[in-house]
Order: sequence, then C-alpha cells, then structure tokens
Amino acid sequence: MTTQEKKPGPLAGIKVLELGTLIAGPFCSRMFAEFGAEVIKVESPDGGDPLRQWRVLKDGTSLWWSVQARNKKSITLNMKEPQARDVARRLALEADVIIENYRPGVLEKWQLGYQELKALNPSTIMVRLSGYGQSGPMKELPGFGAIGESMGGLRYVSGHPDRPPVRVGISIGDSVAALHGVIGAMMALRHRDVTGGRWNGQVGAASSGGQGQMVDVALYESVFNLMESLVPEYDHAGVIRERTGGALPGIVPSNTYTTGDGENIVIAGNGDAIFHRLMKAIDRDDLAADAELTRNDGRVPRTAEIDAAIQAWCTTQTIDTALDKLKQADVPVGKIYSVRDMMSDPQFLARQMFEQHQFADGTPVKLPAVSPKMSETPGGTQWLGPTLGQHNHEVLLDLGYSAEDIAQMENNKII
Repeated sequence: MTTQEKKPGPLAGIKVLELGTLIAGPFCSRMFAEFGAEVIKVESPDGGDPLRQWRVLKDGTSLWWSVQARNKKSITLNMKEPQARDVARRLALEADVIIENYRPGVLEKWQLGYQELKALNPSTIMVRLSGYGQSGPMKELPGFGAIGESMGGLRYVSGHPDRPPVRVGISIGDSVAALHGVIGAMMALRHRDVTGGRWNGQVGAASSGGQGQMVDVALYESVFNLMESLVPEYDHAGVIRERTGGALPGIVPSNTYTTGDGENIVIAGNGDAIFHRLMKAIDRDDLAADAELTRNDGRVPRTAEIDAAIQAWCTTQTIDTALDKLKQADVPVGKIYSVRDMMSDPQFLARQMFEQHQFADGTPVKLPAVSPKMSETPGGTQWLGPTLGQHNHEVLLDLGYSAEDIAQMENNKII
C-alpha cells in the first residue's frame, strides 16, 4: 500500500528474476523493484527466504522483509522437482535480468546455468553474486558478507590499533556487492540494447536480439574496490594501512570526539583553510598561526597534539553548542546519529526520507524512502514484502499455465 500515487519508475518494462536468499542478491533486485522493474522472486515452499525470520519480527515475519522484498512478486518453486526447474527456466528465458546468489555450481546442477540459458536466449543477462566469484581456487567455498569484508581489507582497518578488528554494524559487504551487481546489470542492459535489444523469443536461426553477458560479482572484490589507495601505497611505499579508531589516517584533523554531555561528534578540519577556521573556533589561535600546521603534511606528525586540543575544547561544550559554534565557523561537523535522531531530524524530514505505510492488519509502519532521488522518474514503494507464494497464480497464468496446471502443481507440491 502507498500513501500517494507513484509515477512509473525508470525501469518500468524490465523483468527481473530473483534466484537467491538473504542479502546480496535480494538487495540487488530490490533496487530494480524500487525503480519500477517487475521482480519475480523464487522461494522455497518450505518457509521461503530465511530473511523472513531475521531480526525483529511482526506476526512471525521480519520487519526487514517489508523493506528488502518491497514491490517484489513471490512465487514458490520446489527446485528439487524437474517441473519446478522447468518453470524457473521459462521465467529465466523471459527475464531481462536474472539475479542469483547461490554458491557457484548450483544453477548448473539445475540446468539453469548462464551458458545453458545463453544458448537459448543470446540476450541473457545474469548477475551472479558469490563470496569469491565464479572462478579461482576458492570459488566453491561458502562466502558471506563478513568474509568478504575480511578478505577485501575492510575489517583489517576497522577499529582501534590496540584491539582486534571490528565489524561495521550492518552487513555492508553484502550491500556493497549488491550495488556492484546493480551497476553491472545496468551496464549490461545498455550493451544489450545497443547491440540489438531484447530477444525475440525464438531459438535457432530465427533468433535475434542484443548481446547478453554474465556479471560476476565477488563479495570480497566489491569490498576491495572501496579500499582507496591501499594497493599503490603498499606496492610503491611499503605502507600497510592500520586501524586508527575514529580518525581518518594521514588526513588531519578528522576524528570523533566526545562532548561534555557524553555525545559523540565528528569533526573534519582536514582542509588547510578549514583547519585555520577550526583552530580559531576552539580558541587555539596559537595553532591557527603555527606555520608548521598550514598544510596537511605538517599536521600529520602532530596529530596527537591537534586531536588533544580539539578534545579538550569539546569537553567544555554540549553537543548542541559544539555543533552551533563549528557550523558558524563553516567547519564540517556532525553528530553521530542513532535511528532515534534520524526520525526527528529536520534534514531527514525535509528530504522525505521516511515513507508511511501500513501492514495488512492496518498497523502503521515507516519504511526508509528510496534512494537515489530522481526528479522525473522517482522510485517508491508500491507494496510491502509479499507473503510466501502470494503471486503464484498471477505469475504462472502470465507464463501460460492454466488454472488446472497450477492446481496440479499445488497438489504435487511443485509450488
């Protein structure tokens, strides 16, 4: 349900088949659904996607599910059965994009691998998300976001130098991989369209259509792609970036500080002109006038001294006074927000970052709004995450199955 009518999204007319569970694959297809694509999610009849039972539940279903599966159509297929795999194959051949995050080899076992589908539909685009990619000595190993974050370098640099590495409080490895999948799929669609467009549905000599391709996304490589100058710094200078707590290594000052009322604040005074304004704002004219500190390379050796000066000032301020004084000085500064802060923040509200919806029983619930914002074809939520198999009849009828066929599949526990 929605509180207002939505314009057709920019991906209206695109059909996506989702074969996957939990986070990386479903988040990838979620973005397609949010921007107007028809996303058909295949789930096991035996409970469906495990994410339905993750974290905080309402009436036995995850609140996360209402976001991760919004705008998707749920059908159930028992992929152990040949007839169910035939249904999946028909859906795959009709889809513009197939998104999957099973362990490499599973789709091939089901005769749904990329090469097999491409032989029938040369325009097949398949986004494959896995821990280690579709090749290499580790390809068949199970891989989750936590492993990708560790192998990709993020965990090594996260936390304080005197403690073991920590994780970010969300499954960022999965989500970053999902975004790489979306980007890859959009580039593949562009390539398909400039090389002939959508497949005409015929096999053999009469077949026509643009060139499809496989988008191979490894979780560890997606995280690795975020790691800034890590590789050239090590290769050229032998530098291994280490954990630095809340600071931004080699860029001074940029750190997290605690105010007198126990709140945490991020201050980024790392630009040369910004540093001068920051020192003036915290009444450290001596540091503002220090010629050694004019440039970042002069400030780095004195990081501890500069951070101590900023922390000493923060200790005398409340979070509100600190924010006010530094904003007046045009210094980049921000409170570290909890979700409670977000829900009442004027900027979040002005940007309409929450959507009001309701569950089937009428209970109201807010969801995060869709990002990015588009001026002419914005995304949005048409419905919350579906019940298991909610769209079985609709999807199968559209695929050409009769009501009798569907009843037979139900009786035989195919769906």
